[in-house]
Amino acid sequence: MAIGSSLKSPSFSFWQRLQASQYINRAKYGMALAVLSNILFAVLYLYSHWLAPLSGTQVFLWRMVMMWFGVAGLMLITQNFGNLHQFLTTRSKCQWLYLLLPTPIIASQLWLFMWAPVNGQAVNTAMGYFLFPLTMVLLGCVVFKEKLSRLQGLAITLAALGVGLQFWLSGSVSWATAWVCLTYPIYYGLRRWQGVPPLLGLFVDLSLIAPVAFGYIVWQQSSLAVVMASATMGMLLVGLGLISALAMHTNLKASSMLPMNTFGMLSYLEPALMFLLSIVWLHETVTPTMMTSFGLIWAGVVVMMLNALWQAKQPKRQGMASGLVTD
Repeated sequence: MAIGSSLKSPSFSFWQRLQASQYINRAKYGMALAVLSNILFAVLYLYSHWLAPLSGTQVFLWRMVMMWFGVAGLMLITQNFGNLHQFLTTRSKCQWLYLLLPTPIIASQLWLFMWAPVNGQAVNTAMGYFLFPLTMVLLGCVVFKEKLSRLQGLAITLAALGVGLQFWLSGSVSWATAWVCLTYPIYYGLRRWQGVPPLLGLFVDLSLIAPVAFGYIVWQQSSLAVVMASATMGMLLVGLGLISALAMHTNLKASSMLPMNTFGMLSYLEPALMFLLSIVWLHETVTPTMMTSFGLIWAGVVVMMLNALWQAKQPKRQGMASGLVTD
């Protein structure tokens, strides 16, 4: 019985109905944010080509600078600078260390995202993003004690077989694939464990990364000359900052509103779009070995989708009672 029909049950008190309604609305909002962020990330995946002749690394540097302004604008609109001051001034030395610990991870991931599409690593990076939701499910199970269903276990097994097959046939797994799926869950896990508000945490990360990126742009000068000589390039960079800020904010907000396994499942949309763009738009080739490996991973994705559909028909009382959706 779905939660919508169970709300009408006489066994539900007024407060239970209220709690259930809040749970549904929060979940719907979180899922909408997750879908929006994945679509925006797919758009960003093509930006390095639109900003030619800038290299992938140069696009990353400009993205960090423009994204800082975009996030600062979001902070101003949402009146979060006061919350940022209160948040930072109440941190102990140990908490400051944990706050800054994930920053190099997000910096490296943002660089790889812009570098890969113009350096022949688009498909391998997309494969990493296919595996990332599965590792998020494992993280939710091991660290946050979220229950793993049989279907989820099967999905993870199929994905593991896909990775193992590629390693056995080709002798290795792409470093880009491994970096995405193994380090991104650490970033999200640490941020959730610390209870860092998504927008504030992102602003702290960018406040550390953007000055270094801007200093390198000024020192290098070549990309600065290209941008200053073209109004179109300048407008594209403004769009890069705005889309990046909105994509990261909606993604981090969704990760804080949804259970780890649900957030991981919805993240499949991004790699699916990235993979299609890599083949259709970026014209990367896919070997038979990669297709076989991808086939197993996609089978795991299908199983995860079936599991999500099955769970959607089940009562949500246990989910509400266990407090899986947290602030």
